[in-house]
Amino acid sequence: MNQNQLVHYSSIKPVNLRRLPEILLHRRFFSLGISCLFMSVAGFLALNIKPNYQSSMQILVNSNLYTGARVKNIPLSANNESTDSLGGVTTPDSPVFEHNSQIKMMMSSKLLQKAVDILRSDYPHITLEDIKGNSKNNKKTPLVVNQLQGISGVYQSPSQIFEVSFNDPDPVKTQRVLQALQKVYQEYNQQQQQERLQQGLSFVSARLPQTKQHLSQAEKNLEDFRHQHHLVDPEVESKILLASLADVQKQQQITRAQIKDLQARYNNLEQKIAELSQDAKIASRLQESTGYQSLLGAVENTQLAIARETMRYTEESPILEQLRQQYQSQKALLEQERKKLLDIKDVQNVSDTRKLAFIQGQNAEVNSTLVQEFIQVQTVLQGLTAQSNSLSESEKQLKSQLSKYPSLIAEYNRLLTAVETQSRILEQLLQTQQFLGLKISQGGFDWQILEEPALGSSTSDPRAILLLGGIVVSPIAGIALSVIWSISDHTIYSVNQLQKLTQLRLLGSVPKLPFSGVKKPFVRWFWRQQENFPPLLQTNTCLPGHKSFDILYQNLQIFQHSQPCQSLMLTSAISREGKTTLALGLAASAARMHRRVLLIDANLDSPHLHKNFHLSNEWGLSVLLIDDTNTQVQDYIQPIHPSIDILTAGPTPEDTMQALTQERMRQLLKLFEQTYDLVLIDAPPILGTVDSRILASCSQAIVMVSRIGQVTANQLTQAIEVLSQLNLLGIVANYGSNSHG
Repeated sequence: MNQNQLVHYSSIKPVNLRRLPEILLHRRFFSLGISCLFMSVAGFLALNIKPNYQSSMQILVNSNLYTGARVKNIPLSANNESTDSLGGVTTPDSPVFEHNSQIKMMMSSKLLQKAVDILRSDYPHITLEDIKGNSKNNKKTPLVVNQLQGISGVYQSPSQIFEVSFNDPDPVKTQRVLQALQKVYQEYNQQQQQERLQQGLSFVSARLPQTKQHLSQAEKNLEDFRHQHHLVDPEVESKILLASLADVQKQQQITRAQIKDLQARYNNLEQKIAELSQDAKIASRLQESTGYQSLLGAVENTQLAIARETMRYTEESPILEQLRQQYQSQKALLEQERKKLLDIKDVQNVSDTRKLAFIQGQNAEVNSTLVQEFIQVQTVLQGLTAQSNSLSESEKQLKSQLSKYPSLIAEYNRLLTAVETQSRILEQLLQTQQFLGLKISQGGFDWQILEEPALGSSTSDPRAILLLGGIVVSPIAGIALSVIWSISDHTIYSVNQLQKLTQLRLLGSVPKLPFSGVKKPFVRWFWRQQENFPPLLQTNTCLPGHKSFDILYQNLQIFQHSQPCQSLMLTSAISREGKTTLALGLAASAARMHRRVLLIDANLDSPHLHKNFHLSNEWGLSVLLIDDTNTQVQDYIQPIHPSIDILTAGPTPEDTMQALTQERMRQLLKLFEQTYDLVLIDAPPILGTVDSRILASCSQAIVMVSRIGQVTANQLTQAIEVLSQLNLLGIVANYGSNSHG
């Protein structure tokens, strides 16, 4: 592989909205078939479904107890709330029955069986399942009871009106079934009304002593809880502790920020004091040396003399030159004296005379201002640290106290709720006892038929819905299944996918051509004026001719400009990707450029190049590999054109790997390169065989052929991995459908 060529293996994203048109184009027949299948199913169901009729009636289930109390204006409730703890007995502002239980009663098998018995005279074969439906199959039940919604202010609430509907293919039957149910419901309700009232009064009388005892026990438990924990309302006290904890945490954050700032100032002052102390020690040591001070004075005098003489003389003056030499000599002596007095580290810190003079000009004592500021910062820092520790301890104590409150609050709420619940139940029981005592003689429910059962009417036509659903769902299902198939299918369908996967140089692409466009009469196309060709050459119609092959050949010439190659191997990941067609096309294009071309069929296991040209395959590459002599090589080669020769594969050997030895194949290729301008090797696929790997190591260059719509990403990646260390020029995208190889 060329140095500037990098193979990058990347995965193709299975789902990409930009690829949706491309996916639908490749799966158009599949998508169309799925759409037709769904539409056919919808049409079949629409033709076989039966029409359905529905009849309904509305029943107002109104309590006489509620009506009597409302007429006499008896104030029976203070909060007008209902309770389910009384076994179905409620206060005057709500019905005295439980809605779900009422619906279950209407749908009970006991009542429906009575309706079936009434209908037996008109429908002898009717059964309970015909009305109630079979719960084992998940079909919609014919009989449906719904509670209508009423409006109370701006809210919707369940009303006392029930709608009973029945569905059946017979419209008359729907009406008669509801009429029978109407009779059964009214009779049953009249039988039960007196029993409910009597049971309700006895129930209330039995519950009163128990409720009073439960209330007394709940109040005692709440009082014991408050005495034990010294609390009135733990929720209020927990909020106070939470506010205190938040305040402590806020102060702790402010204190820690101040400590961080003062710590930085403390470190900075400490560093400055240390530096000034070190510089003062160096300056003191140098001042105590009389020799060093005398040399330093001499250097300064010489500098002054140089400055003074510079104003009088030019730069080339001998006097100035002498003074400069004197200055350099004195400076060297001064440096030696300084090294004697100071250690290496101090010499590096005081490396020149100017810095030394600055140090000597500083006070020997550490600046008193810095020391004072240092002490002040240290004092404040210690105070803030103590304050932070105190805040941390307070925070810990508050958290410890708060950790106990969740359980206390839960226990308190439970006890308080128990007291409130028992108080409410006791109050409602007392009101209900008074109410039932006044109404026991009246009793019963008032069942009023608001809407009589009518002849069944046709519901929404399911056939139209099925057809409309089929029209809408069919294309969606086709598209969805096409996309799902494409997700699991890793076949490459475009040049962009091919380049994105391999990052190889795209040498060209061969479009999908009709059969007549691929196999043009090559002799008539290129050598029309020749008349003395053999009959094979004059009748040959198997060489393809298309401008895409010419472009591909020119691209190969451009890419091989720096390193021209005479032997070129054409291979692919799997079989039938168009290697042979591409080899013939390149041979034809090279022949048009007046190049001598040798086309070798190296697919020893399944040769087919000789079949395209009706050539003999008795003598070919397999026999030539065994023959050690090179004198009779031309006897194995068969011409099909003045510029194109073919070396067929020959008889299939028992061991193709042993036959394709590298040394013998290299010798033959070198021999062919001396005679021909271009040697094209039609090699077997890379995957599943070893022959192509042997041929690849013998060839000067390799071209990979990939059939768009056939090769998968995994196959192509494996093939490129095998050829990644060889001179792989690039890849050719083949869109053809009639290619060989």
